Amino acid sequence: MRDDSPMVPTATKQKKKPTRPRPVSEAQIGAWTELVAPGSATQDHFSPLDGSLIASLPQALPADVEVAFSRARTTAEEWKATSFAHRKAIIMRFHDLVLDNQKTLLDVVQWETGKSRASAFDEVADIALTARYYATSAEAHLRPQKRQGALPFVTQARVHFHPKGVVGMITPWNYPLTLPLSDAIPALMAGNGIVLKPDAQTPFSALSALHLLYEAGLPEGLFQVVVGDGPTLGSAIINNANFVMFTGSTETGKIVAEQCGRRLIGFSAELGGKNPMIVLDDAPLERAVQGAITASFSNAGQLCMSIERMYIQDGIWDEFVPRLTAEVEKLRLRSAFDFSYDVGALISQEQLDKVQAHMDDARDHGASVLAGGRHRPDIAPFAFEPTLLTNVSDDMLLCRRETFGPVVALYRVQSDDEAIRLANDTTYGLNASVWGSKTRAESVAAQIQAGSVNVNEGFTASWASTDAPMGGFKESGVGRRHGREGIQKYTDIQTIATQSGMNVAPPPGMSAERFVSTMTRGLRLMKYLPFRK
Repeated sequence: MRDDSPMVPTATKQKKKPTRPRPVSEAQIGAWTELVAPGSATQDHFSPLDGSLIASLPQALPADVEVAFSRARTTAEEWKATSFAHRKAIIMRFHDLVLDNQKTLLDVVQWETGKSRASAFDEVADIALTARYYATSAEAHLRPQKRQGALPFVTQARVHFHPKGVVGMITPWNYPLTLPLSDAIPALMAGNGIVLKPDAQTPFSALSALHLLYEAGLPEGLFQVVVGDGPTLGSAIINNANFVMFTGSTETGKIVAEQCGRRLIGFSAELGGKNPMIVLDDAPLERAVQGAITASFSNAGQLCMSIERMYIQDGIWDEFVPRLTAEVEKLRLRSAFDFSYDVGALISQEQLDKVQAHMDDARDHGASVLAGGRHRPDIAPFAFEPTLLTNVSDDMLLCRRETFGPVVALYRVQSDDEAIRLANDTTYGLNASVWGSKTRAESVAAQIQAGSVNVNEGFTASWASTDAPMGGFKESGVGRRHGREGIQKYTDIQTIATQSGMNVAPPPGMSAERFVSTMTRGLRLMKYLPFRK
């Protein structure tokens, strides 16, 4: 999932008359706006659907960020002393409120992103899954754990998990509801406070969810939101946080890593991807076609786990590619607050320009367009058709660079080994998909250099498996979200070792030489002891 959060300027002021009814009331917008940390100025925010004004929000400066951290830290001192049962009750109430208020959440996500309603629902479902998972599993992940001590029977070791303090979060525009909350929930369950900087283009989705969190009983001030200039606020967050969670581009992730390194604080980052899909010649054809469409064109391809490269074996190419092309041409590209279509618009002129540049470059260098390939301003300002390309070569921009739009390159391969080699020929390693008979596809999947690989699925299976860690290899990220890894990262891990009966040192009257000899005999015997926790 993608964003250049610390580096993206605030929205351009280009006020236009709305062309459709406002989906969210002024009262709701007002309640959400009150949750934003104070700032010295305001900034207008517009909908990519038609350029209409959503609302104006206070814009924070570094001093405002420091105040937000101070407020969150004060409340976090009390929060960390609460029981897991207390935190669980709040998060489970939030879970229910998200499902009860999903119409409003879907409306605001569509309004400020332009995505389809089905893609917006993916965000609601994800929050519900994440809330339920961590509400019910956090205590098990964070309770003190017995570990094997230095010496059998006389050394006892236990690991304890302490909250970091206040977590700084920088989240993107493409999943503005999912990412702030799916990262915040485990941090809160671990006993931390939060200061969040949502992307400048999409602050209202996070604010709408935060409003529900407070309605569920979250202590006032524990979760602070700052809105404003990316580079300025990003640095201020890193300079005040005890831990940083960043989702965005690899380029910006490296800057975040460098700044965190200077302070010696922990960080986790999910970064870019150029994700491959391999279709073996024994793949379930119909499922593979439908899976390819979902994996490639959900959220108009604006998803770090989205498929941008397909490697299709020669034995199935002549059947798979025409069927895929026909199904892509049937996709409905529209812009409305309902489920009447399949693919929504891109979020901004900047994103449209990038997709168009990749398309123009591909055409200029000889790529063939099988489906789509056109900007559709008649549907929405930034709408772009779902696109399939062949004859894509290394000298084209979209061959190796992340397009982050509804554009997919198809490649014919002759063998499993060739498909694996080409799939791994990238600096990225976030997600991959393999389609084929189970045993064969799983064997191929194990050889793909990616943090998550889906067999006979695109990306949803791994993402929605909230008990399993999710993250990137190579330049696609550091750390993991989901599972025990996704909550323990928000803690400082402490070992308490208790020694009974004797010191780990020569007893009175024993020489160091005799002690070493005795210990050596003991060490030789210990290799026969089974490992036990």
